[in-house]
Amino acid sequence: MKIRFGFVSNATCLWEASPAKTVTFKRYNMLGPDEGMAKLLSVTRQNIENTLRVLQYNTAHQIEIYRMSSSIVPLATHPEIEWDFVDPFEKEWKQLGDWVSAHKMRVSFHPNQFTLFTSPKPGITQNAVKDMEFHYKMLDAMGIADSSFINIHVGGAYGDKESAIVRVHDNLKLLPRHVKARMTFENDDKTYTASETLSVCKKEGIPLVFDYHHHLANLSNEPLNELLTEVISTWSQAGVVPKIHISSPKSAGEFRSHADYIDLAFIMPLFKVLRELGQDVDFMIEAKMKDRAMLQLIEDISKVRGVKRVSGGAIEC
Repeated sequence: MKIRFGFVSNATCLWEASPAKTVTFKRYNMLGPDEGMAKLLSVTRQNIENTLRVLQYNTAHQIEIYRMSSSIVPLATHPEIEWDFVDPFEKEWKQLGDWVSAHKMRVSFHPNQFTLFTSPKPGITQNAVKDMEFHYKMLDAMGIADSSFINIHVGGAYGDKESAIVRVHDNLKLLPRHVKARMTFENDDKTYTASETLSVCKKEGIPLVFDYHHHLANLSNEPLNELLTEVISTWSQAGVVPKIHISSPKSAGEFRSHADYIDLAFIMPLFKVLRELGQDVDFMIEAKMKDRAMLQLIEDISKVRGVKRVSGGAIEC
């Protein structure tokens, strides 16, 4: 079994490397159309440059898994702007994609919690479609749309979970086929359990990104080994190994909140089941300290009996 490790968005070990610098709509309006657009171009260019810095950092550490920031392009989907963020940076987007491809890196996006398909309000669904298309456009501009995924949660229950699930299937019909082909669903910590999310994924032919922390906060009834076997099956046609989100609680009283680092003891039950199944997976670290937490976890787990570190960002056992 092989596990590769990755992290989210910002490399904390790099100086001033945030790929998510922003421009608010209020600031854009204060500057006026010309200066506002100049500011959008400047900030987007800086975010793309910082994304490249993080990709290079990953390669230096032999890290092959990375989630890009959804905030690379400020105000990209704002209804009063909706500006062209592809053509002005054609060379820069391609540079990102070329680096990802050359170093066989697995990258993804994770839009915010408002990108969902359970809402009874058509406007929210339309915005979700727009946001998914926006993320796809970035991947397409990089030339890696056919090998990358966009991950979202199922959404809210709106007081009637059964009706909300029906709406998911109806509303997903509004998503362009090529975009839907690159999406994954993730179980959440309050509403949709892994088992419930699995049912949606199976019906739609969508892979399930299993979040272990969320699972323990919002348990399914099945034993973990049976659940993981079903989760793994959703990735059979994806061309990549299953991805699992890893974090640990900030405290017993704040169980759903993510701690700065990963408590190895917290994830060991998951690790043992994966080991028994002999399943290769990719771990996406969602701890607050991001790359530092990832590197520390790799160090910690490498000390477990029978585990061998095979690169800067992977282990085998």
